[in-house]
Amino acid sequence: MSHNTPLSPRPLHHLSDVQRRVLTTRQLREHGVTAAVAAERSRAGGPWQQILPGVHLLHPGPATSEERLLAALLYTASRGQGADGSAPGGGEPHGEAMITGLAALALYHFSSAPPLASLDRIDVLVPRTRRLRATGFVRFVRAGTLPGPQYVAGVPTAPVARALADAVARLTDAVLVRRLLTESVRHGHCEATAVVAELNSARLLSRPHVVDAVDALLAEGRAIAEGRLYDMIRGHHLPEPLWNVELRLPGGPALGGVDAYWREQAVAVEIDTRAPRQDEEVWRGGFGRKREHLERLGITVVRVTPKKLRETPEEQAAVVRTALIAAADRDPASYVVVLPR
Repeated sequence: MSHNTPLSPRPLHHLSDVQRRVLTTRQLREHGVTAAVAAERSRAGGPWQQILPGVHLLHPGPATSEERLLAALLYTASRGQGADGSAPGGGEPHGEAMITGLAALALYHFSSAPPLASLDRIDVLVPRTRRLRATGFVRFVRAGTLPGPQYVAGVPTAPVARALADAVARLTDAVLVRRLLTESVRHGHCEATAVVAELNSARLLSRPHVVDAVDALLAEGRAIAEGRLYDMIRGHHLPEPLWNVELRLPGGPALGGVDAYWREQAVAVEIDTRAPRQDEEVWRGGFGRKREHLERLGITVVRVTPKKLRETPEEQAAVVRTALIAAADRDPASYVVVLPR
């Protein structure tokens, strides 16, 4: 608080520095400052300013990015009730609201996202039942079901995949969309399939520039997953396989490509980087039929996902090792031709 702030009947030491600089009218009243005094101090040329309706910045200069984020959350939490008359808080100091869109990506340190200070709008994700109207630099994104927030520098923030979808929904710059999507997997923020699922849920996959960006995203995700597979196999001292090959019956049709294949043990590993951009049954059915066909020929197929390769490589290595050891107890597989893919 500045020297212009009256003595408070309630101590402020429990608040952080930024919380002492941004307070709602109600919070000020709890600290002994009446609404009339707050309004007087927030007049033009005064020591304070009203940064949003009912939210005061307790200094005269421009708000910092941190102060704008807090003000947006405080404004959201202080406005109205749900459609069922319930309080918007949900037990949290900022209610159920969380930062999303480009502001969230900036909090996650996306290099391709504009810095927080340059954003004209801060997007706040709220339940669809909240009666809220955009004002000042605050804009609302509504959802039927809210994801669990991530706390970035103490700020409740939408998960990366959701924040990306909310950002892409408002972007027409194809280059920026592509950079944001590819950065999300390149820097390990999330998996490509999670991003595509959120874009699909937001009905954004009909936009040509988004489809093009998703193709680049999936290619990036596959390349990263392949690198993790190489690291897993070599790091856990598994036998060296044939990499990235196509299997065929002699003189017959192609059986499909696999990412790693141990010819003597007839064990294949396939990275599943596909996402439900089409009908779920069609998507799952294609992989299922291929796997069944190979297994009828005596070939064991181990399916791994990018997420499992990133989070549990040791467990995935153990699964592959078990399949290789078990090959000694199986009947010999049918002969297949192995070709580079």
